[in-house]
Amino acid sequence: MRLIWKLLRRHISVGQLTGYLLANLFGLAIVLAGFQFYRDVIPLFRGSDTLMKNEYLILNKQVGTLGSGKSNLFSEQEIKELRDQSFVASVGSFTVSRFKVSAGVGVAGRSAELYTEMFFESVPDAYIDINLDKWHFAVGDQTIPIIIPRNYLNLYNFGFAQSRSLPKLSEGVIGLIQMEIDIRGNGRIETFRGKIVGFSNRLNTILVPQDFMDWANGEFADGKPGEPSRLIVEIKDTPDDAVVKYLHTKGYEIEGEKLDSGKMAYFLKLVVGIVVAIGLLITVLSFYILILSIYLLLQKNASKLENLLLIGYSPAKVALPYQILTCLLNLFVLAGALALVSLGRNYYLSSLSLLSGESSGIVAFWPVVGVGLLIAVAVSILNIVIIRRKVTEIYGKK
Repeated sequence: MRLIWKLLRRHISVGQLTGYLLANLFGLAIVLAGFQFYRDVIPLFRGSDTLMKNEYLILNKQVGTLGSGKSNLFSEQEIKELRDQSFVASVGSFTVSRFKVSAGVGVAGRSAELYTEMFFESVPDAYIDINLDKWHFAVGDQTIPIIIPRNYLNLYNFGFAQSRSLPKLSEGVIGLIQMEIDIRGNGRIETFRGKIVGFSNRLNTILVPQDFMDWANGEFADGKPGEPSRLIVEIKDTPDDAVVKYLHTKGYEIEGEKLDSGKMAYFLKLVVGIVVAIGLLITVLSFYILILSIYLLLQKNASKLENLLLIGYSPAKVALPYQILTCLLNLFVLAGALALVSLGRNYYLSSLSLLSGESSGIVAFWPVVGVGLLIAVAVSILNIVIIRRKVTEIYGKK
């Protein structure tokens, strides 16, 4: 074994091994950095630690001109066709109140002094984006839970109130508002209390529980379920070109710009994929540099290795020092690449924490360690096999 190590040290090419180290170091660092950066950034678009989170779209049909006779309602067949699309996880319908609603507003127990006509809508509870602890209604209850869009409050605070020097209202203060809800229909009128229990970022409408809506439409309207004019669609995490193409073909409109985050996430995947591909290419090329270097070492020492094999050394013992050398080099490359990724991550993580509103790391670092270890092990195994095959080839010639 010592004789082989002496041969190895005597004919080793420092320049070639240094080239392999640098190339493989930067190649592996690019691969791992791309993987970790994607994991750190994707929660900013998805709002979660997971890479695969669904998003929601509000769909409606284009409104035709007067007298066009074009319906803006979704038929059962259209809903079924939409539900069967590969990018759709689930579809829910908006239920509109078919009775008249008026509301009076008072604060902290004062009688209502301001009345207005309004409307209600409801969606299945699975599509509500607030805590559902207070989101329930049973027949006989006199209080109706209500959810309003958060942008309604923002419009008041930063638009109307600011322009008229009125006090701004927090969400807590809004929760103290007492609403007197008058419902009329079928020759009946009934008064309820309304309580705002939350603010929605997803649904831009005034929501009441589905149980209340079903009961009220049965009591104050004809009770027959009509075709919905709006749908809420849960979209799987998938390239958005299929979604956009389908919606454009059908003439469906999307409320707001709900696909923007998905498009940005898809673009991020594309960019990270290109970067990782470049890193893998550099890693593969550096692997070939190492193999060529080892081949040159073996070729320089071919006659001496043949003599060692002839005097009784097995091919495994002859190949072992070269195999150990490559494994040590790969281990050093892995440690260096992880160090570079960690340093680079600390550089951008503070900015991501400000954007996400979190003071700690976005996601754990250990998965990138696992990926790097898998790559290093795979490359080392390939090196071991190739070196053993080359030594066996030398032995077979003799």
